Amino acid sequence: MSEAKTVAIIGAGPVGLAAAAHILERGMTPVVLEAGPEPAHSVRQWQHVQLFSPWEYNVDKAAESLLAPTGWNSPDPQVYPTGAELLERYLDPLASRTPLKDVIRTSSRVTAVSRLGFDKAKSRGREAAPFEIRYQNGKGPESLRADAVIDASGTWHSPNPAGANGLPAIGEREAQSKIAYAMPDVLGRDRARYAGKTVAVLGAGHSAIGTLTDLTRLAGQAPGTEVIWLLRGNDPAKAFGGGANDKLVARGELGAHFASLVASGLVRVEAGFPVSHVTIAGERLRVASGSACCGRHVLVDELIVATGFRPDLSFLSEVRLRLDPAIEAPVALAPLIDPNEHSCGTVRPHGARELAQDDRGLYLAGIKSYGRAPTFLMITGYEQVRSIAADIAGDREAAERVELELPETGVCTRGGVEAGAAAGGCCGGPAPAAVDACCAQDAEAKAVGKTGCGCS
Repeated sequence: MSEAKTVAIIGAGPVGLAAAAHILERGMTPVVLEAGPEPAHSVRQWQHVQLFSPWEYNVDKAAESLLAPTGWNSPDPQVYPTGAELLERYLDPLASRTPLKDVIRTSSRVTAVSRLGFDKAKSRGREAAPFEIRYQNGKGPESLRADAVIDASGTWHSPNPAGANGLPAIGEREAQSKIAYAMPDVLGRDRARYAGKTVAVLGAGHSAIGTLTDLTRLAGQAPGTEVIWLLRGNDPAKAFGGGANDKLVARGELGAHFASLVASGLVRVEAGFPVSHVTIAGERLRVASGSACCGRHVLVDELIVATGFRPDLSFLSEVRLRLDPAIEAPVALAPLIDPNEHSCGTVRPHGARELAQDDRGLYLAGIKSYGRAPTFLMITGYEQVRSIAADIAGDREAAERVELELPETGVCTRGGVEAGAAAGGCCGGPAPAAVDACCAQDAEAKAVGKTGCGCS
């Protein structure tokens, strides 16, 4: 019965387009709702950034099958593209030169998802009702009915605030004119904003260290540029990553290079600096940790907040979700990615079983499925939607099958403490496909009756 099914896909980024390709491949009808004016609108905001993963991890197989008849030339699988190259060489042709061009609705921001005729509290007959997706476009409010929904809307437009408690720092909203989030293009489009200025970057992930690295290059070109790294934790070395043990070479090299910049003094480090207050001080910004008057503070011209992202769940308030209360990821996926407990940076492949929600036919996919957890890889999303498409089509065997081997990061975390991986691989390598464990050592521990993570 899959031919009769219509599947609404929220978001036309890499994972949303891949989902549409897999739905088409299964003989079903995708409808892709993209909030931006063009497909992959969020990628266009970070097109200056080089990806950590080479082309071999960035092209979905079903999408590649759609592109093949168009005369598309696949990129060198070992080359690391920028966001702009990802658009030019892959996403733009996929969205404009394949059958996907007829199923993408741009400038269509989803405002609500529900079951037709059923509020969240009503159960009897619920599963038989189609989904109703409401969205806003230039003509006004629109409504779409679908048999299933894949939310691949991402997290780019909901960055975490500066405040260490998950709330905006006091004064943060009032100081927006001097604050940017995520990864501004400090060497290109936004160069004039930062050249010759004192710039603080808050965060300890790859977005933060990538921006700090670019700012040190800017400092070499523009006299007077000063770079400050605001770090909530006390150990800067935790941000340097797995180095030579990271199977994604560009990611390992970034961490190693950044470590050398810190050691050379080109980046001023303010560790143990959870931001509490942000205040306009004349033409500058006073960023404080502790009390506004008496705690530590730095005076800067600009603040870049690179503290990660969180999912926007507001338009899903009338459907039944089963999410981890801490990281807001699907409950079956959360233990694999929760940085408080255990993560090898790269999570074993997973699919429909882990991502399905309590409203049957509703799935979270892509980076949104990770909630507030970091280290998502594009190829992980491709495997997710391959499995989801099979599940919607009723092919349980294909939905359960693992068709992906992920690269290791070279860093293991247990109980929030990071350590370099052993020579044999992160936590001994991936767990066997049939075992519910996050890594080989965890599988071994569970086999002898131990509980919790066996990765040490």
